[in-house]
Amino acid sequence: MPTIDLTRINTVIFDTDGVVTDTARVHAAAWKHVFDTFMRGRSESDDRWAPFDIREDYLSFVDGRPRLDGVRTFLASRGITLPEGEPSDPPGAPTVHGLGMAKDQFFLGQVERDGVSAFPSTVLLLHDLRHRGCRTAVVSASRHCRQMVLAAGVVHLFDVLVDGNDMARRKLPGKPDPALFLEAAARLGAPPGKTAIIEDALPGVEAGRRGGFGLVIAVDRTGQGGALAERGADIVVTDLAELAISGRVPADAR
Repeated sequence: MPTIDLTRINTVIFDTDGVVTDTARVHAAAWKHVFDTFMRGRSESDDRWAPFDIREDYLSFVDGRPRLDGVRTFLASRGITLPEGEPSDPPGAPTVHGLGMAKDQFFLGQVERDGVSAFPSTVLLLHDLRHRGCRTAVVSASRHCRQMVLAAGVVHLFDVLVDGNDMARRKLPGKPDPALFLEAAARLGAPPGKTAIIEDALPGVEAGRRGGFGLVIAVDRTGQGGALAERGADIVVTDLAELAISGRVPADAR
């Protein structure tokens, strides 16, 4: 059974969407709604305007990236260029900011309607880690990270939270750059080599590997285990219930 050895790993950093909260599918649906609306009515004979594919397009170009990076990366994959626009652009305007705002608006509407839940196996793992003296952090490129973990009732299980607001304030680049994880590790006072990263997205796994973290764990909820391993995951599981924990964090490392 894959194991986190707490005599070697002292801290664990969790991605939010798809690892802690069951919101990755809501993000994917929001992106499909926005991109399909934008592309509707364009030339049907041009593959650039084909409907957004949740499996291929979302996982390859959007998942795990900051919102505006997701817009840019997906459009670039289709050879589509839009002006950047401004943060004040109305949702749905044909600009990078306009599409990003539309996605944000649709996502928050779905969350307000349906609520947010945490994965039970993640909650159990967090309780076990903290009982054994392990410090934990939660990260997200979203500015709504705190809102999500508060709504899911798990914010108290993390010592540190780093989100899109921190990224904007400190001008941190998004994944696959490891800056977000390195910021969380620094706030925990933990060297990356003694820190584990738990991710579900390809850019996040790559960020964990680039950052020199001691253990990179991938949660494969979409059948892309091989790709996650190729990007640098040391362990790939389909659910965190498959992980075991051994030992306790030494007192002088807490």
